[in-house]
Amino acid sequence: METVLETNLPVGKPKWLKVKLPIGQKYTELRGLVDKYSLNTICTSGSCPNMGECWGEGTATFMILGNICTRSCGFCGVKTGRPETVDWDEPEKVARSIKIMNIKHAVITSVDRDDLKDGGSIIWIETIKAIRRMNPTTTLETLIPDFQDIKINIDRIVEANPEVVSHNIETVRRLTREVRIQAKYDRSLEVLRYLKEKGINRTKSGIMLGLGETEEEVFQAMRDLRQANVDVVTIGQYLQPSKKHLPVKEFITPEQFAKYEQFGLDLGFRHVESGPLVRSSYKAQKHLL
Repeated sequence: METVLETNLPVGKPKWLKVKLPIGQKYTELRGLVDKYSLNTICTSGSCPNMGECWGEGTATFMILGNICTRSCGFCGVKTGRPETVDWDEPEKVARSIKIMNIKHAVITSVDRDDLKDGGSIIWIETIKAIRRMNPTTTLETLIPDFQDIKINIDRIVEANPEVVSHNIETVRRLTREVRIQAKYDRSLEVLRYLKEKGINRTKSGIMLGLGETEEEVFQAMRDLRQANVDVVTIGQYLQPSKKHLPVKEFITPEQFAKYEQFGLDLGFRHVESGPLVRSSYKAQKHLL
């Protein structure tokens, strides 16, 4: 059975934006645990179309440092404003959630916390430590903010040495000011380059399409990522969270996504996930290899 992904897009969504209803024993078990213990995952709060597939493989994504971001990106559905006080019990809560759910591979992300001197990096490292202490066999991907390219904050992530460290450039150079507002294209590339130079084994980034970029601009963004020694890239279709967010200007065809995938593989990326419903943590466990 299939269902159309619920979005605020205009009528006439293409047929390839259909997803299968999540099924399977592992998914059912995780769904029950999330409901029973009121666990917070991006998978559920973001209505991710790949939730059934990822949960079926024992992978889930958790967001730390609250749910209010200090930035106001035009594509993002996360609330913007003055964040709440840091919850110093959060690392233990997240680690306990992963243990309860018996997660094999956890992806941790966060809102931007430009209001904090450390950018939230101390909570980040405490969360990684707690997860490893409570779940020694669980592997980790950390999808981090740019920390305003303040090296002491990035170094905390490097010292914790997660199996994969990810930071998304989100869009092409020309559209960055419109799409990400407070972020900078070259700053994100510098963060990714620095992570690799400091010894992170596997780095990763992601791009959304359908915001008005050209094919050549996408090719150039992929070249820029390879020049920063990024190992893995994810490419997916942007879907407008609400009428207040940037509109979708184009639905990219599966054939075009396949073209980007081949281009990325030819550039030398270890993994390229490219498709309409691909999201940052799609097939995340595979990116360990």
